Amino acid sequence: MPTQPATTPAEVTLGFSSLVARVSNIRVPPEMADAEVLVITQDPKGAARVAPIAPPDDSSWRTIALQSVGVAKSRNAAIANASRRYLLFADDDISIQADGVVAAADALAQSGAAVALARAIDETGALRKNYPDGTRDLKLTNSAKAATYEMLVDVEQVRAAGVRFDERFGAGAPNYLGDEYIFIADCLRAGLRGLSVPYVVALHPTDSSGSRWSVDGDLSARGKALERAWNSRATLAKAAFAWRNRRQFESLRARVSFVTTRHFTGE
Repeated sequence: MPTQPATTPAEVTLGFSSLVARVSNIRVPPEMADAEVLVITQDPKGAARVAPIAPPDDSSWRTIALQSVGVAKSRNAAIANASRRYLLFADDDISIQADGVVAAADALAQSGAAVALARAIDETGALRKNYPDGTRDLKLTNSAKAATYEMLVDVEQVRAAGVRFDERFGAGAPNYLGDEYIFIADCLRAGLRGLSVPYVVALHPTDSSGSRWSVDGDLSARGKALERAWNSRATLAKAAFAWRNRRQFESLRARVSFVTTRHFTGE
């Protein structure tokens, strides 16, 4: 009979990133009532008013308004403001799976790891992608398909290591892919341990930016993310990526160009 996690929802912060107009979409399951809820809103023009999202006497809910764009800025605000030990990065279009969140947080507590990469399902209950079996250490070679809403972090360890999301990447930034992968890469380079864990923490709609492909746009964005994550070893990483995804390229010439071109210039 499986043991019950020693970690409780009261040790978890749910860090939602949302546009002001979408705050009303946020839902927290009753099983997570003891968790802290941070709602990071973005409204670059500062014109919209944030609607109330919780009863005034509910001190576990907080709204932080940013006059900026870029989801990485929201994630960094969640890291800076979370008051609980374990932080789940959430979006306003997910349904949180409470048991999985607590189990993933408990995996961090028991292992001493700083990052847990969990699982998500779609509307049918099917896993959204192929995930590693069981619990495994995260590496650059097995975490490229990470989604932020699958990630929990030990806030204390991440803060102490000085790791933050690279705000040049992610939705709302010119380099709109790869912010999660780069964050994991930076954690590993900082000496933090990451785990892939077999717990479902979110239900997320099937369609997402990570599933898009185009030769000029999305492949270039992926090339930038690989270069930022792998640094001096980026050519090898791009070659492996081009081979695994060779059917997504128009031709051998396109694959060679992807591998040999410098996509990311630091901007």
